[in-house]
Amino acid sequence: MDDNRAEVRDFLTSRRAKVTPEQAGLPTAGQRRVPGLRRTEVSALAGMSVEYYSKLERGQLAGVSPGVLEAVARALRLDDAERAHLLRLAQEANGSGALLRPTRKPKQRAIRPSLRWSLDSVTAPAIVVNLRQDLLAANLLGRAMYSDVYTDSAGVPNFGRFTFLDPAARRFYPNWNLAADMLVANLRTAAGVDPHDKALHDLVGELSTRSDEFRRRWGAHNVRIHGTGRKTFHHHVVGDLDLAYESTELRAEPDLTMTIYAAEPDSPTAQALSLLASWAASETGIVPTPER
Repeated sequence: MDDNRAEVRDFLTSRRAKVTPEQAGLPTAGQRRVPGLRRTEVSALAGMSVEYYSKLERGQLAGVSPGVLEAVARALRLDDAERAHLLRLAQEANGSGALLRPTRKPKQRAIRPSLRWSLDSVTAPAIVVNLRQDLLAANLLGRAMYSDVYTDSAGVPNFGRFTFLDPAARRFYPNWNLAADMLVANLRTAAGVDPHDKALHDLVGELSTRSDEFRRRWGAHNVRIHGTGRKTFHHHVVGDLDLAYESTELRAEPDLTMTIYAAEPDSPTAQALSLLASWAASETGIVPTPER
């Protein structure tokens, strides 16, 4: 079992730095040398001694009870994704992560034919990604929408490499900073789900070496859970796209997520998707049916 104390330490200290005394309902008098809460304040909010909390923040989560973890989560005002991440870190420290997670199949990049048929039956843009944010499959409209991402000739496209290493990402994502933050939070969450994924470690190492923007965000230890929302894109052929999305994990392949995008009916984006479908047809000779 790998020692995860450094990961625990960095996560807890980064969460403490994010909580202001005002948010915690504490007085703000006096000069503060560090951002966020002091250890003494977190320990008081969590109902434990500062010595015990300091031990936790040094990364020693082995043997810590769920009640203590919940008290720390409340004191640090953790959201659902951060609470889940803290629990996974504690499980890893106890060596119980493998027992509490389903047995994982060997990772493979091949997509089952039935999954590809299902993708192709969806009339809206639809894609399948894994925890490392590899773009494993897309239907025709999804491939057209993400045509910028598919220009990488190195193999399976990866949203991390595209976001941080491809200049086209700055145009494709009008709010690039938000897209970059979300991408790194997804990868950090994936590292908590499967801390022994060598391919993910290799990807993080590559991006950390090649991108200061990635390295800074990775050090922030932000995590997230996402299943629905809105995203904006600027496609090089059809222009601006304002799309709602729904993401769901595939029960048969727990490491894979399918995301389907949808435009508000009769909106400019709906018209743009119709244009995108026509463009995709001209590129491939296959006529997709865009969503109405």
